Amino acid sequence: MQTIYLDSSNLELWKYHSKPNVMALGFFDGIHNGHQKVIQTAANIAKERNISLAVMSFFPHPKTVLSKNNETFDYLMPLAKKASIMESLGVDTFYIVTFDKDFLSLPPEQFVAKYLLDMNTLHAVAGFDFSYGHKGAGTIDRMKMDAFNQMDVSKVDQVEFHSKKISSTWIRQLVSNGEMEMLAHILGRYYETAAYWNGYCLIRSPYFMLPAQGVYEVAMSIRGNVRNTTVMVSSEQNEMYVLDHKSELLLLNEEVEVTWLSNVQTEQSFQTEKAFTV
Repeated sequence: MQTIYLDSSNLELWKYHSKPNVMALGFFDGIHNGHQKVIQTAANIAKERNISLAVMSFFPHPKTVLSKNNETFDYLMPLAKKASIMESLGVDTFYIVTFDKDFLSLPPEQFVAKYLLDMNTLHAVAGFDFSYGHKGAGTIDRMKMDAFNQMDVSKVDQVEFHSKKISSTWIRQLVSNGEMEMLAHILGRYYETAAYWNGYCLIRSPYFMLPAQGVYEVAMSIRGNVRNTTVMVSSEQNEMYVLDHKSELLLLNEEVEVTWLSNVQTEQSFQTEKAFTV
């Protein structure tokens, strides 16, 4: 899979390297079951038409650009993790568009012309609530018109779990509440984060969210070996304490992948000073 960072300065270059493609559109934070349906729909069309499968995402999140107070945003995964999952889903080209004020000001028709038609997109696929262009004026229902009928467009309907819309916002709420078992149903996999060992505890890597403070059963991937253990998330929300001797296997500043299996105990009923034995 090829990952390409796009902005207004290199669009002209990359359009000459583009191949006929079906393009899945969205921010795709978390790549939950709803996102996967968008990508799989695009993949099926690409296979039928025997053309390339592309995905276009955006970074940073629009809320950070639109915010007047430089608000922080809780990302579910960094771009590298997102790219890794995209590749596992069979994506050929992953476009990451710089979401800045110039991009924000694009009229909807120009977004379609420059970022889709010029990039050789023959068919675009997005969720029912995808919007684009200045003030989000463009919607999936008008995209074919904005393309002057030069490409096909497919809209993917809302994906639900227990009659509730699956969304990245809901996933962030579940992470914040420590509801790891529910997350597995919505993501289609267990929730994962990365962290590094500072000699005392695991520190959350950038662009990941940690669950609510409490005690969790997890699986840690240490140099390719997966080991089940128990960790406690501190009230700082960026530290994890390993509650058994698995920490002895960790090297200083080593990054590990943590897969969250279940919530054992909430911090409210947990006495930190008596529990961890790092």
